[in-house]
Parts: sequence; structure tokens; C-alpha cells
Amino acid sequence: MNGTLVVAEHLRGELRDVTFELVAAAAEIGGPVSVAVIARDPSLFTDALSVEGVDEIVTVQAEAEEFENDVYQQVIEALIEDRGPGFVLLGFTVNGMGYGPAVAAKLGLGFASDVFRLSREEDGLLARRAFYGAKVHAEVDFPGKERVLLMLRPGAWAPAEGRGDPTITDLSVQVTAPRARHLKLVDPPAGDVDITAADFLLSIGRGIGTREEIPRFEALAGKMGATLSVSRPLVDAGWMTNARQVGQSGKTVRPKVYLALGISGAVQHLAGIKGDGTIIAVNTDPEAAIFGVARYGAVVDLFEVAEALAELFA
Repeated sequence: MNGTLVVAEHLRGELRDVTFELVAAAAEIGGPVSVAVIARDPSLFTDALSVEGVDEIVTVQAEAEEFENDVYQQVIEALIEDRGPGFVLLGFTVNGMGYGPAVAAKLGLGFASDVFRLSREEDGLLARRAFYGAKVHAEVDFPGKERVLLMLRPGAWAPAEGRGDPTITDLSVQVTAPRARHLKLVDPPAGDVDITAADFLLSIGRGIGTREEIPRFEALAGKMGATLSVSRPLVDAGWMTNARQVGQSGKTVRPKVYLALGISGAVQHLAGIKGDGTIIAVNTDPEAAIFGVARYGAVVDLFEVAEALAELFA
């Protein structure tokens, strides 16, 4: 086995954060780390990819302007044959799901998706992932597999930082015409935000009672310099879009401060909160699971807290 191959993900000329998270995870595995960037002009990304932990950047020129699953599948299969990596890391994203499982099945690789933790054991690598709607967490090993492809949950690792000095290698891959092509990229609905990039989240749950209360908390978040996020019940009820949802079926976040008002802390919600930030929980139920992960907690009516904060930040 020969190190770890990370597949960079980019959109509209910008590298996505998950790419640097994959580099951080690869550093945990150990061994040389190569990052493959597939693009019409891969050189546009090499400077940004030169971060600490990257030993080599492999550039592959492709005619596609944006991601196309057939192109990526063919290139990654060629890279695996050429480099023989022990591990291949992809993001557990819409793009990654478009080709990752197909590569693993075709080449007979060890495989796990939605991985949020890795650990080294004497017998090899263990990947922790969720099953049954995040009600069960389990560790997966890969006995007898020379190579393993892992799809990692975005937000589960802090992005790699610092300047590196990787070598840059060009690789030519003959790619047949893809069966599908992109026609256009659609922007998210107006007003939606990227909660994964927020340092301070004010998160509300079913404890707010009614939809009519949401503007109150939107205003409070604005006063406090926070971004409003929600738990799944509010999305299921149609009160907020999925772009605001924290949790297993929403977004994984790692803010510096996470203020949870009226959130019980179901395991699916807690699966979406990562990192070493400060979690502050407010709930009238002293047995709420959210208190098990919170650094600070208050068993009190959330509206009393909201009113006091509104006065404080007036």
C-alpha cells in the first residue's frame, strides 16, 4: 500500500471546504498524502491546495467545466491503478456519491460512507459511521482488503491549515465521453445561508411552539451577531428550509459558540455538532440530552432567556 489519495472537490472555480477536511483526515491515517485535482485547468487550484500535510498534488486535465460523475470515476480508477494508494478519501457529498460507490464496487475495494471518525488499531484502520438514521454508531474494519475507499462526512474534521510545499505532478488520463453532462448550476433559494461557515449559531427547536415565533429569533440572532439555525422538527413542519437544519439529515457544523434554545438533543441532532466550540443549552426539561454535551446549561423557559438577551443586545 502506498499512502492516501484525497480527491479535491471544487465548484465554480473555488475549492470546497471538505477538500481540506479530507487532508486533515489523511494526516491521521499517516503516510504520504496525494491530492488529485480534476479540472479543465487544474493549475488554478494548486496554490490553494499547497497546505500542510499534502506531499503531492496530482493534476488531471478534463474537458468538463464542472463535475461529471463519469469523468471522475474514470480518472480515479486510473489514479488507483497508477498510484496504488492504500486509502482513497472522498467527501460524503452529492458529488462523491455520484461515483465513489461505483469505483469501490468495480475495483473490489473496502468501502464505508458517512464516516465521521477514524482510528488506528493493530489490525488496521477502523472507520466509525452511523446506521439506522444515526440511532446506532458502529466501527467498520476492512479485513483482507488491500485498498479502502472512504467517504467522509463534511464538517467532521477541522480543515487542514498552514503552508506546505508539495510536489506537483501532471497525469494524463484518456476519458471516454460521459453519459451525462451539466446543463446549468442552480443557486440556492434567496435568503438561505451557509450555517457550516458560521462561528456563532443561535439554534431553535420545537420548544419555540409556533411558526409565528421565528421572526423573533431571527431578529435576536441579528442583534447578537449570530446565524439562525434550527432542529429537524421545524424543517419537517415546513417552517424553515433544510439549509438551516443542524443534524444527521441536515448540516454538520462546528461553530465557536452554539446556543441551543428549546432543543432536546436527539442523537440525530447531536451528530451534526462537531468541534471544540462552546455549547450552551436552554431547556425546561432537566433530562434533555442536549445537557449531556453542553458546557453551560439552564433549566428555564427559553422565552425568558430570549427576552433578557434582546434587552442586553438592544
